Amino acid sequence: MTQPVNAVEMNNISKSFFGTKVLNDVSFVVRAGEIHALAGENGAGKSTLMKILQGVYQKDAGEIRVAGESKKIESFADALASGIGMVFQEFSLVPDLTVAQNIFLNREPKNKFGMITDNASVKQAREILANLDLDLDVTAKVRTLGRAYQQLTEIAKAISFNAKVLILDEPTASLAKHEVEALFKLLKKLTSQGVAIIYVSHRMDEIFTICDRITVLRDGKMIATSNISEITGEEVISQITGRHDVQALEVDHTEIDRSGVPAVKVTDLSAGPLKNINFELFPGEILGIAGLMGSGRTELLRALFGMDRKESGEIAIGGTHVDIRGAQDAMRSGMALIPEDRRRQGLVMEHTVSSNLVATNLRSVSHLNFLDFSKINRLSSEMIQKFEIRPAEPNRQVKLLSGGNQQKVVFAKWMATNPSIVLLDEPTVGVDIGTKIEIMKFVRGLAAEGKSIIIVSSELPELLSVCHRILIMKNGEIKEEVLRADIESEDHLQVIVQGIK
Repeated sequence: MTQPVNAVEMNNISKSFFGTKVLNDVSFVVRAGEIHALAGENGAGKSTLMKILQGVYQKDAGEIRVAGESKKIESFADALASGIGMVFQEFSLVPDLTVAQNIFLNREPKNKFGMITDNASVKQAREILANLDLDLDVTAKVRTLGRAYQQLTEIAKAISFNAKVLILDEPTASLAKHEVEALFKLLKKLTSQGVAIIYVSHRMDEIFTICDRITVLRDGKMIATSNISEITGEEVISQITGRHDVQALEVDHTEIDRSGVPAVKVTDLSAGPLKNINFELFPGEILGIAGLMGSGRTELLRALFGMDRKESGEIAIGGTHVDIRGAQDAMRSGMALIPEDRRRQGLVMEHTVSSNLVATNLRSVSHLNFLDFSKINRLSSEMIQKFEIRPAEPNRQVKLLSGGNQQKVVFAKWMATNPSIVLLDEPTVGVDIGTKIEIMKFVRGLAAEGKSIIIVSSELPELLSVCHRILIMKNGEIKEEVLRADIESEDHLQVIVQGIK
């Protein structure tokens, strides 16, 4: 029997930053034509390992072999020359250029006079997309495309370099279910052509759906490589966390008293794409918002928080009408918003953990209009301890933290304002399974304290595990309201979401 060809072998890789070893003698092998999951908690070393393979970082020790040949990869150019491409979670596309122009950026086809010829770019881009069975207008500007099509453009760009190894970093983080299915179809097409795919993800359901094998890293060390068919999700979670007691959250069957005054009452709210939104939210209740991409979920939270201008309608907090024209009004009304994009909207990445933590609480850490550094240090230490932010270094730049710890900073800075109403937009995007469970338990704890929660999530199991009611949105409208007790399963909720008219 012929042995599978190894597309990539990373043997005994080690890497340290500032004296801290982040990869310790890691070996990782990916075969041609397979989809290989790379899993682990935030900070486990996944990104560092992949950035070494991509030439962003240089290894301190070890060897990289591509298709059996030893390679010295010290730059993006080295990686591309070796047939290795990567699609980062943060895309590298130029919004005002077309799909074809982005695919051939900095290597545009030229005529005999050295002039760039867009017609040649268009023709070659169409050939690449046709080979991938992708129906995409190569003359469309990238900014006009949905995120799923932008991602397909990134993949086509990588394949245009004749990549034989493709690294995908959290590829479905912002995709709807039907978009995920389209992506999976493309990945299967690529593997049938011999491309090896490294699939970096925290989503266990996707890993078990699409991947052939899985490698788990923990604390910079390789824990195990397994065939997907020979391991369970519970076993993978135990390998990732190092604990055997981590289980998914049980369904919350708490009854909510809806006989009193609602914590929030929205009447005929219209703002941007939102049309005549009506709902009530009660103390201690967790209200889920479900719907496909573009349904208006994020826009609803932005309108409630005053980030998008209200055109008509009313918002009442605790029975009293409020006029929310911006974030300051929302905060004075007791609201907090955990945004979908923590890097751009939730944090100042260049600032320290401490400065991010006090950004929403400047008055509480000031005296006579001057910052009181003893108060800042006290608040920072308290929040770092309460939310178990690691490393526990208030003066570390937040950009140096893992995604899960960055999300903890976002939660901590808003919880320090002691809100009564918490708006959560995709709160577990890009965080590991352990942190995800921590966040969901924390959300339940907030509700148990009597706080009111609205949570937008593409992760239907999350909504089902913590929500008391779920609103289904489409085209900027609330189409249906369902009690958690009336939903039989994730598939049942999926049918409701996709079936609404």
